[in-house]
Amino acid sequence: MHPAKSVIFFTTATGAGYGLMFWLGVLALMGELPDDRIFAWASMVIGFGLIVGGLLSSTLHLGHPERAWRAFSQWRSSWLSREGVMAILTFIPLSLFAIYWLFLGQSDGIATVCIVTGGVMSLITVFTTAMIYASLKTIPAWHNIWTKLGYLVLCLMSGGLLLLIISYFADQTTAIIAHLVLFAIFPTGLVVKLLYWRHIGKNNTVSTAESATGLGRFGKVSFAGSPHTADNYLLKEMGFKIARKHASKLRWIASFLGFIAPIALTALGAYFGQGLSCSFTGPCEVTGFSGLSKLLIILAGLSCAVGLIIERWLFFAEAKHVVTLYYGESEV
Repeated sequence: MHPAKSVIFFTTATGAGYGLMFWLGVLALMGELPDDRIFAWASMVIGFGLIVGGLLSSTLHLGHPERAWRAFSQWRSSWLSREGVMAILTFIPLSLFAIYWLFLGQSDGIATVCIVTGGVMSLITVFTTAMIYASLKTIPAWHNIWTKLGYLVLCLMSGGLLLLIISYFADQTTAIIAHLVLFAIFPTGLVVKLLYWRHIGKNNTVSTAESATGLGRFGKVSFAGSPHTADNYLLKEMGFKIARKHASKLRWIASFLGFIAPIALTALGAYFGQGLSCSFTGPCEVTGFSGLSKLLIILAGLSCAVGLIIERWLFFAEAKHVVTLYYGESEV
């Protein structure tokens, strides 16, 4: 498939934004949501900014963006429509929570209910995004459980890293929870991604030129010429090709930048986080994280962002649509 920049930004940005909202819901449920203006404003501005920016960018890939509103009417049969409906509905509890937290200074009671509900709905929205691709039987690379797990795990991973960065710069003990989460979720994300690549790398042939044309009973099918004399929409969108050696190299880069480097940098950030002190007899306290630890956490965020963008580019570039069987592909 053709890796559209707008869709790559949409899936990575909204995933991180929704992931951050989910973890804020977890903190509120635990009673650990900081009563700090810097933390509150940074979380809401970054979270909503990524979600809104990502959703708006998704319309750029449409032939007629002005007609995007029509997609909401097909929620009974279309995962794309369900995603749009869920995205709109999720704004309701998240916006109510933002009002309570930012302007009324409340993060408990009804505010907790709002952010927990919004966090759960955020994950459901990410799941509907994953199902847009996982439901397509015509693209075997997407039609599997690893697509769904990948979207959810990477959402939680990038959202958790955002929470860690905000916690460091707001000098909050939520950094401890974020570190524990990330030390578990980064290896999980890498394993899920490796299993996805292993799955699509197997010789799981779904269709061949013989089965697609129905001429297999006569022997091997070969094409005397292309169905079209010039490039068309199908070839542009469905017939994108990437060399196996380039895909392998990009997988290594995505694995290192998206998973290995960030977890190493966050571990170093925790080690050099001199402003964090914990004891068995009392709660943890933060007197201010060191400049070096904050730099390491920022580098972890940048590395993860680049790695996930490469991962998402590969997600589209390596997927082959069965229609390409009519344009010279031997199997899909």
